[in-house]
Amino acid sequence: QVQPVESGGGLVQAGGSLRLSCATSGGTFTWYTVAWFRQAPAKEREFLAAITWSGITGYADFVKGRFTISRNNAKNTAFLEMNSLKPEDTATYYCATRHGGGTPNGRLDYDYWGQGTQVTVSS
Repeated sequence: QVQPVESGGGLVQAGGSLRLSCATSGGTFTWYTVAWFRQAPAKEREFLAAITWSGITGYADFVKGRFTISRNNAKNTAFLEMNSLKPEDTATYYCATRHGGGTPNGRLDYDYWGQGTQVTVSS
């Protein structure tokens, strides 16, 4: 199993940028797809982006052009670069992994989850 741990969250002003990291341990990282989700208070957890071991990516429409997912297989780490942040991007951001390929967008498609990192965007 590949257990993720998120970092890089914080407080940023609207229009700013943040880079989240997802460090993993256990298992063989290159066998896993990595995804980012987020959850705002009183809202459902929503898919943001995913990346396969070979670098194939999938994005939710509402983040295309602002968020970029990437990974470094040598360092067992994935990233989410977020630009032009808006107050509505405020949420807890989660990294998740699944064994195998594809970039599905459902919560149930992922097996292992991190504890989340808080992102707060001030206006």
